Parts: sequence; structure tokens; C-alpha cells
Amino acid sequence: MPLIEQLEAALDKRVKRNLLRSFVVNPPGSVDFSSNDFLGLSRNSILQKNYLDALSNFPHSPLGSTGSRLLDGNSSYAESLDTFLAQFHNSESALTFTSGFDANVGFFSCVPQPGDAIILDELIHASVHDGVKSSRATIKTTFKHNDIESLKKTLIKVVGKIGSEKNIFVAVESLYSMDGDFAPIKEIIELLKPYNAYLSVDEVNPAHATGVYGNQGRGIVSELGLEKQVFARLHTFGKALACNGAAILGPKVLRSYLINYARPLIFSTFLSHSNLLAIRCSYEVMSGEIGDQLRKNLAKLIRKFRSSIKLPADVLLPSESAIQGIVVSGNENAVRLSRIIQKAGYNVKPIRSPTVPVGKERIRICLHADNSEEEIEGLVNIIENYFRNPGYYGNKDNGISDGGDVPMKQVSISTSKL
Repeated sequence: MPLIEQLEAALDKRVKRNLLRSFVVNPPGSVDFSSNDFLGLSRNSILQKNYLDALSNFPHSPLGSTGSRLLDGNSSYAESLDTFLAQFHNSESALTFTSGFDANVGFFSCVPQPGDAIILDELIHASVHDGVKSSRATIKTTFKHNDIESLKKTLIKVVGKIGSEKNIFVAVESLYSMDGDFAPIKEIIELLKPYNAYLSVDEVNPAHATGVYGNQGRGIVSELGLEKQVFARLHTFGKALACNGAAILGPKVLRSYLINYARPLIFSTFLSHSNLLAIRCSYEVMSGEIGDQLRKNLAKLIRKFRSSIKLPADVLLPSESAIQGIVVSGNENAVRLSRIIQKAGYNVKPIRSPTVPVGKERIRICLHADNSEEEIEGLVNIIENYFRNPGYYGNKDNGISDGGDVPMKQVSISTSKL
């Protein structure tokens, strides 16, 4: 079969399973309940002004970085940013990458040594999996999500295979982006103490803790006071900080090692000067009084959403974070409900299998510090009406269309639970 036909056949399979991905442009004026802009900084007028001022006052800044960081892309400003990030997050060192994906791939592909083992939470981000695929580690395995007993059993098995002298890397996210739940970091650290184990905590990829949790938005590890007990931390700037890029925090020797061996860093054009300025400006706003107020407002809106919405426990995920999930089993149902909500003027997205397990398909709601209580009430009303009257949305005369390619299937749920 010719290549073009093979590609078309692969895409046709996705169409039949309702899994075809495509780019979308959010409708103008729709209320944002989808993006990772948790503090609303991408729309913050003070940050915008500070950034434009920084651009205009920065002397002779080139438009781009002009090369990889090991060639011509580095600068005194990039070095000072790394120093600032290390000090702010209470770490020996920091190393900025072009993205969180690149940072994770770089770390996991080169730091574990031959004969070592990597143990991942089963819900860890795809970027970690891609890095692990290129790793020289002998054992690459997972444990059940947030399950301390499962991790303990896995550790015992791994030590039995590689011995106690080899390194074990355990990777978790502080806050998981699909379920909105937190990793039991304290318990994991205690469990790892008897082992030659190193913990890596992803704070925002797509874990979403940087800027939202901890004093001045330093993250969950800092909030718990565990900075010195975590070998490596990843903080990305593309979510609550409304920028691009990421930084790995850890010992100075880790920074030097990554500079020498992390291929995504070595062979990628570095972030532009304007991007580095944006990161620093975002940190200044995020860590100041404005950031404190935004975090307080976000916490209030999370409580508002949780207290307002009335759904069964198997439908509303038990999240206390800005990430809220409404489970509607089946990819077609997730797409359908998201379209209904979008037509009402609220921007949400469906999360389909295999991104989440089969039967756990959902819409994901991201709350933001600049959402209003009225917007949350409107969103809650649409969702509750859908579950109370699922048959209503099958009526083409009501103005709700499911786009033509989504089968009309009602969600199996007892309205008596509502």
C-alpha cells in the first residue's frame, strides 16, 4: 500500500473511533474554562505593561536567541535568570529549557545510568514516557497512581533484580492534570529513604502547581518544605505564568551533567531574549501582591464550584484543585457534552481515551482567578441540566447540534442521585 494510503487509513481509524485530533480556534467572547492560564496572567494588564516596559528598556536585545544555548544562544541575562530561579525555588541550581517536554525528555533520557531502574506513576506525563524510552536504564516500570503500597511492592521487586547499589529513579507529578489530584509526596519520600532512590517531581507538566501553590507560587514541594529531599524538580512557564519554557531544579552537578548530555538542550535553538524577559516579568507579578490576590481569588472560585455543582461521586471527580473533571463514559459523550457547553458560550474541552482510561472519558474544567462567580454558576447550570435531562439535547429543534459526526448516545446515569 502506498504511503499516502497508509496515512489515510490510519486517520480513518481515528475517525471511526471518534479520536481524530484537529486544531480549533476558540470562539471570540467565549468564557475560558479550558486553558492552563490559572492565574489569568495572559490577560493581566499589569503584566502586559511591565513586559512591554522591559522590552523597550532592554539594551540592544536581538529578536531571537540566534542559536542553541551551547553555541550563541546563551547570554548573561539567561545566566542571571537561572540564578534567580534557583534562589526563588530554594535549589542549588536551575537550568532553563525551551519547554517542559524537552526538559523531561532530556532528564530521563540521560540521567539514569546503565543498570539503573525508573519507576513511574502510571499517570505521569507523556514527555516522561518519551524520555524513558531513550533511557539506558535496565528496568522501566510503573506503579499504581498515588498508591504507596503499590510503589513499595514495586521497589522491592526492582531491588531484587538490580541490587541495592544501583540507582532507582521515582517520577511523580505534584498535581495531576487530568484528575486534579495531588501526589502523596511526603509519604513517598519516607518510603524511599531505605533505598538508593532519587525522586523527581514534575510541578507543572502538565502538573499545574507553579504559581498557584506555595509561598509566592513556589510550588507544592516548597509548600511542604521538601526542597532538599527531592532530587529534581521541573517548573514550566507555559501555564500559570503565561510564558514558554521550563527549568529543572536540582544539585549543581545535575545542571552540569544536563548541559553536557541532555540532547534536547544541546541541539535546540534556545528561547528568545523576549521570552526570557517575559518569564522574569511573570515571576515578579506572580510572586507579589497581585499574585497573592489572584491565588486567593482562585481558591475562592474553586470552593464556589465545588459547593455549587451537584453531581454523583462517580461523575464529579474529587478534586480540590483548579482542575475539575466531569466523567461521561465514552469518547462520543465527552465530545457531545463539550459541544453543548461550548454552544452556551463556555470554552471547555473533551478528554478522551487513550489519554484517560476507557470508561473515564470526561470534560475537563480549568478554573481561573479571573473567572467570575456568575460565570461559574452559568457553567454549573448547563452541566446539571445535561445530566437531569439528557434526552433534551437529542432534539435537533433545541438549537443544540452535536456536529453531525457524534452518535446520539445518552449517558447512563440515575437522575435520582441528583
